[in-house]
Amino acid sequence: MIENAPYKRQSIDWWLVGAYLLLVLIGWVNIYAATHTAEAGSLLDFNGRAGKQFVWILTALGLAGMILFLLPARLWEAVSIPLYGVVLGLLVLVIFVSSNIKGSHSWFSLGPISFQPAEISKISTSLLLSLWVSRQGFKMSRLKDFLLACLIIGLPMLIIIAESETGSALVYIGFIFVLYREGLSGWWLGLIGLIIVLFITTLTLGMFWAILIMIGVLVACNAYMQPSRFFKRLAICGGAVLVIALLPTVLSWLSGLVQAQIDLLDNRIWVPRADEPDHYFWSFILKIRPMHVLLGGAAVAFPLLMWWAYKKKDTFLGVSLAAFVVGVMLVFSTDYIFHNVLKDHQRSRIEVLLGMKEDLAGAGYNVNQSKIAIGSGGLFGKGYLQGTQTTFGFVPEQSTDFIFCTVGEEWGFLGCLLVIALYVFLIVRLVTDAERCRGHFARVYGYCVASCIFMHLFINVGMTIGLMPVIGIPLPLLSYGGSSLWAFTILIFIFLALYRDEKKYF
Repeated sequence: MIENAPYKRQSIDWWLVGAYLLLVLIGWVNIYAATHTAEAGSLLDFNGRAGKQFVWILTALGLAGMILFLLPARLWEAVSIPLYGVVLGLLVLVIFVSSNIKGSHSWFSLGPISFQPAEISKISTSLLLSLWVSRQGFKMSRLKDFLLACLIIGLPMLIIIAESETGSALVYIGFIFVLYREGLSGWWLGLIGLIIVLFITTLTLGMFWAILIMIGVLVACNAYMQPSRFFKRLAICGGAVLVIALLPTVLSWLSGLVQAQIDLLDNRIWVPRADEPDHYFWSFILKIRPMHVLLGGAAVAFPLLMWWAYKKKDTFLGVSLAAFVVGVMLVFSTDYIFHNVLKDHQRSRIEVLLGMKEDLAGAGYNVNQSKIAIGSGGLFGKGYLQGTQTTFGFVPEQSTDFIFCTVGEEWGFLGCLLVIALYVFLIVRLVTDAERCRGHFARVYGYCVASCIFMHLFINVGMTIGLMPVIGIPLPLLSYGGSSLWAFTILIFIFLALYRDEKKYF
């Protein structure tokens, strides 16, 4: 009876299609605004970027129609494994055969056409991850299942890092939201957040404060896990953390007293007596540092807490102690990672972002000009094609990675709000439709698409307003480029095809 059921034409989510088309249209006209000059032709001048983008848009719409109306929706489950393998091969191959473009080896050049396999890898990873997670009997709590899901995400991510495409690699972190929806503990999200905080705090404030913050967070988490003794544990342990936090001030005051005592001993005729501490005692006191006290206290407390966790069978406390050890290793290795693993341009961008140095003519130039452009737009903007920062090309890469500052300058705050609102609508609609799907594969894939778009939006917009380092990542559907537009079109319309297949019958 299901086969003879009437076809439901409303099964396509036209709201989602409409949001997609609006964002593509906004991107097209802003690419023209970012690249036009007094002598420039029209939007359809195929010698300019806007004209070329129009061609990419037409081809993307052709792909969308083919995916939605010609190809069977269930094809994507069948091709997910071979497609993933082929894309991994392309990711490795591009490292060896591509030329160096702005420090990365990530582009295939086929005559006048170039494409980036890292963009396609988001599609293949989303499909295979959806296939694995939707497999019958999959449990996120089972170590084997969890590790294989991480491997599916991690393999392309590591290869992309080897291509020096850090921005594209960061997008893969967003897949943790998919795993969270499928049963991953929320503590993993907190752990990733803590790692980021530790890295930033170590660079800006030093190792002492990074370790102290980590202790404070772990104490609060353990207190939260014991509701009956929450306030008691939080008060005792929080008080201890507060006392340690005051160590720099206390030791500074004590050092002043000790130095005064040493000066007094040096400036008088002094004959040590048996009941009088000698000069070297005070010198030793001066050498004590807050970090010494903190690590000494931790060394004493750690085995006691391990014994307590074993005796009381407190698994969470044991995991917290393991996290503390890993955190301390991360803190002490941050300096090495920063100076020996990261490249010079990456280091400079992070230093500018965190306020460790000011380089408005070098690493901070793009962001500074972008913020000037966005800020000068005010509430309503300067008007289409009236942006001075845009017209005179003060912002590099303004039609690609920094397209958002064109919107900010010419459309103003309200224009930025409209664009972000469209993205939010697109992401929320994807998640809502994914939850309506009966098939597990379609649901997981919908979350994968939403996560990819969210990560691109978060990183790109954060980059243009100075909240994220400049790492070179396009704004979905707005930035110039065929690889990005095709990739996001395929991502979105595969989901629309899966959703249409789910809802095509009454």
